Amino acid sequence: MLANITAQTPSESLMQDPAGILALLLGVLATIFWLTQHRWTARIFKVVPALVFCYFVPTLLTTLGVLPTESALYEWIKTFVLPASLLLLILALDLPGIVRLGPKAVIMLLAGTTGVVIGAPISLLLCRHWLPEDAWRGMSALAGSWIGGGANFVALGEAAGASNSMMGLMVIPDVFVANIWMGTLLYFSAHQHAIDRRTRANTKAIRDLEQRMTAFQDRVTRVPALPDLMIILALGFGGSWLSYKAGILVSDGLGCRVPQISRIIPASTWKFIIVTTLGVLLSFTRARNLEGAGASKLGSVMIYLLVACIGAGANFTEIARHPAVILMGFIWMACHIGVLLGVARLIRAPLFFVAVGSQANIGGAASAPVVASAFHPSLAAVGALLAVAGYVLGTYAGLVCMWLLKWVAGAE
Repeated sequence: MLANITAQTPSESLMQDPAGILALLLGVLATIFWLTQHRWTARIFKVVPALVFCYFVPTLLTTLGVLPTESALYEWIKTFVLPASLLLLILALDLPGIVRLGPKAVIMLLAGTTGVVIGAPISLLLCRHWLPEDAWRGMSALAGSWIGGGANFVALGEAAGASNSMMGLMVIPDVFVANIWMGTLLYFSAHQHAIDRRTRANTKAIRDLEQRMTAFQDRVTRVPALPDLMIILALGFGGSWLSYKAGILVSDGLGCRVPQISRIIPASTWKFIIVTTLGVLLSFTRARNLEGAGASKLGSVMIYLLVACIGAGANFTEIARHPAVILMGFIWMACHIGVLLGVARLIRAPLFFVAVGSQANIGGAASAPVVASAFHPSLAAVGALLAVAGYVLGTYAGLVCMWLLKWVAGAE
């Protein structure tokens, strides 16, 4: 599969070949984790987690022109490696423990959606003198992306009548501002216990789930044999490919019969629904014991590679080129964060629910499981399930947001 990837990268980047990009990213990750064990640098990673460096070092390399912002490798990893990692992380799922997490995760998802809807007209009102006259059209598309994902970005952009150039302009805050926020969440994940103590959040259900998972891992851990590793990889990538193909078939089938559902839940979303379901089903079989041979560790390796690819897709130089759009994005994101923190304080929600509720909106299925697994590998399934719910919300909440933007802009 990887052999069929052809380079689709800008000519100005030093590294254009997908195999070379993969080698460089793996080298960066290996160096970072080597430094976490070195006695002179280990103390740095006690303050800033390794995942943050895995995210921003590739961004720095992109800014310096070493890595491209776009590559077929990045898309291949998002398409196939991410679902494989989700299946391996969900394999040891403790479903009763997740059910006991209660409704706070859903409440924070809805709070995140509300923050996006409210933040859009506020940011337009504050920045409209520096933005193009038809910026509300592009912001409608961005609202779809920050609630549902890429499919909703296109759908809301078409509904608002946004031009191609305006859609392209909105990609900048979509990538840059969202990536900065994701990096911030990854940083805070390393300090979750201190933050939750300070906010007096109720973390009992999350800690119980983590302890149950740790006890299970201690019980089944063994030295992995070669057949174990082969089976783990076969399950991961086999499930990824099957979910990819099944997602296309389901989307096409529903598109013929119920076009509305196909527009709300595209093939990419069905892929994550199917692979999550497959992982949940396997967690009730003996395949769950593969956790003892390192299934979640291989899944985590894939997650770190995905994080590096997401980081490589951003470029710090975009700030200087489009300051007004970036300012608008930060104001919008601040409103989203403000609503999240306000609701979290009211219901005493732990930081994990804040982070996953946010990323299920802002990042969707590509990043919500990543952030969830940064808190604990056993929580990746929570991020995946909330991200799917975010896709469904995206179209409807996005239409409300578009109406508010149009009203603030005074457009007819």
